[in-house]
Amino acid sequence: MKKYDDNTQCIHGPAHFDDPHGALTAPLYQTSTFKFKDAAQGAARFAGEEPGYIYTRLGNPTTRELEQKVAALEGMDDAAATATGMGAVSASVLSFLEQGDHLIASSALYGCSFALFSHMLPKFGIDVTFVDMTDEAQLQAAVTPKTKMVFAETPINPNMTVLDLSMIGRFAKQHKLLSVIDNTFLTPLLQKPKQFGIDIVVHSATKYLNGHGDVVAGLVCGCAEHIELIKLTVLKDIGATISPHDAWLINRGLKTLAVRMARHCESAQKVAEFLEKHPKVSQVFYPGLPSHPGYKYLGEQMKGAGGVIAFEIAGTLAQGEAFINATELCTLAVSLGDPETLIQHPASMTHSPYTPEERQAAGISDSLIRISVGLEAAEDIIADLESAFKAF
Repeated sequence: MKKYDDNTQCIHGPAHFDDPHGALTAPLYQTSTFKFKDAAQGAARFAGEEPGYIYTRLGNPTTRELEQKVAALEGMDDAAATATGMGAVSASVLSFLEQGDHLIASSALYGCSFALFSHMLPKFGIDVTFVDMTDEAQLQAAVTPKTKMVFAETPINPNMTVLDLSMIGRFAKQHKLLSVIDNTFLTPLLQKPKQFGIDIVVHSATKYLNGHGDVVAGLVCGCAEHIELIKLTVLKDIGATISPHDAWLINRGLKTLAVRMARHCESAQKVAEFLEKHPKVSQVFYPGLPSHPGYKYLGEQMKGAGGVIAFEIAGTLAQGEAFINATELCTLAVSLGDPETLIQHPASMTHSPYTPEERQAAGISDSLIRISVGLEAAEDIIADLESAFKAF
């Protein structure tokens, strides 16, 4: 099969769709179940002796197109689509860990990933240790005979810390651990964790992969063996599978992923440079700035810095709230990767599952503000922020 550039694969996928009726766009298979020509065929499909679809929770042609596209973009064998990004995170963990096992996770994570690891997994007898993964010594010190997995995201939500994927991949191989990386912020167009030895990659497809703010979904990418296990256990029996309609929408969104990511990165760079020079901003966290520690990873690990910026207001929490409330073009909402620029306060919103002490340890201050730079003109976004700064 001919290997195409990522920009082309976003549109066509690994295998060109050929509809018997000549449709340019692959149809939406909005069905819960699939009929068999006879009882023998049904039995053969359930036994795995004949390929074909049975029930949409177990597989669907529209969902399959999405899985194959994203797996190809990540350079992985296969993928499993899930109902939400947290469905992808939980499937990637619960499929491989059991009572008595130990997980090492980054001390800074998306708030619900942190809640799953710190509050839910211990209920099932799975121990979790949170460490600063910029420090390999902390990783090495956290390993126990029961450690089975290491989980992180990079850049980290919300403070945009960039982790060394080569180091994490090497560490995991050294200790024979499964490595899982959340690649939501950069997408496979800007970062491919497999190239650095990572075993499993998860996405909140709600964000950039869909790109239009009208879907919640997730994806897990990995080797064929791992994905088969995920599909036959956690996804099948717990049931956090994606709807065909949502898969169809993400397939549509993927067609413009390359041009959208280019615009997100270009505009975010301009906004970050504006913020870094502003007298009412004490610090900006964006890997595209030479002042950011993650800047050194651009070019090799990361092809771009992405569209998310975090920054701290030089003022009180109340002043930070006044700043957010004063924006007009920027939409006060959580999530990221939409055409609209979104602004939010992590400590009271996305990362509220953390205690104040846990937020401090993760580097999430009360004055931190996160912006997902959208597709509007960068000049208009900057003008809106400048106007809001005048509110205090």
